[in-house]
Amino acid sequence: MRWRNRRQSTNVVKKSGGGRQALGGAGGGGIIFMLIRFLFAKFGIGAIVLLVGGFFALRAIGVDPIGLVMGGNMGGPSASTQSEAPLDQNASEIEQFVAFVLGSTEDVWDQEFKKRGQNYKKPTLNLFTGGVTSGCGYASSAVGPFYCPADQEIYLDLQFFDEMARRFGAPGDFAQAYVIAHEVGHHIQTITGISAQVQRAKQSASKTQQNALQVRMELQADCLSGVWAYHEQKLFGSLEQGDIDEALTAANAIGDDTLQRQAGRRPMPDSFTHGTSEQRKRWFTKGWRSGDMDICDTFSASSL
Repeated sequence: MRWRNRRQSTNVVKKSGGGRQALGGAGGGGIIFMLIRFLFAKFGIGAIVLLVGGFFALRAIGVDPIGLVMGGNMGGPSASTQSEAPLDQNASEIEQFVAFVLGSTEDVWDQEFKKRGQNYKKPTLNLFTGGVTSGCGYASSAVGPFYCPADQEIYLDLQFFDEMARRFGAPGDFAQAYVIAHEVGHHIQTITGISAQVQRAKQSASKTQQNALQVRMELQADCLSGVWAYHEQKLFGSLEQGDIDEALTAANAIGDDTLQRQAGRRPMPDSFTHGTSEQRKRWFTKGWRSGDMDICDTFSASSL
């Protein structure tokens, strides 16, 4: 992908100190353990029952209780435990590439939203290492890149790109761009109200139905990433031979059925949350070939 000397987004920041370490080095789990020991010694088993009941009550309404113990709002960190800084002239090449891709998505979606008489609200992309606390609570690198609807920001540990190449066999800069564009797709779902509609539908749905709705969410984000690729190429001609294949290889590698087979399990469709490899490739391709975000209505599709 030809990207050097292109505009880079100023909405990329580097998070530091986002791990759950505080109070003399004790993590959030350690703090809870010490609190339980203190309450048991002081007030007996009744206090433990109240604490556990409160824990699950908070979880039920979407609050991260450990995050609250750490001093944040909805799991957010205090200023002393997590800091952030914008990229500067010392940014690494991969950080610059991330800033370019985010900038490209800003250019494309700003134009597409204007066509519809709307303004595009740009997301912030947070780079972190090891773990991070977002508006959705704490997450370790193990969860992979994610988008948080609560703060409307994207979170990415750059080591995931190394894992894509080594573990998933999906190397290449456009595979990385696909991942970022996919998370931006979730941002579009949030600012257009799609995410809120899906969350409401999930409240009265069974677990299987919830998973099926989430699959449609993820496939729509794949399709929107394809729409971005179409317009990036149309506007800037930056794609090179093999770039689309890199994106399709990445989509194939992270399909639910492929991941379950790699884990030594038989694919269980009812448990899928992101779609099969074929579905992910198909919906990215739909967006790439059409450049039309309306074609990404996975919720009305009779077949995925």
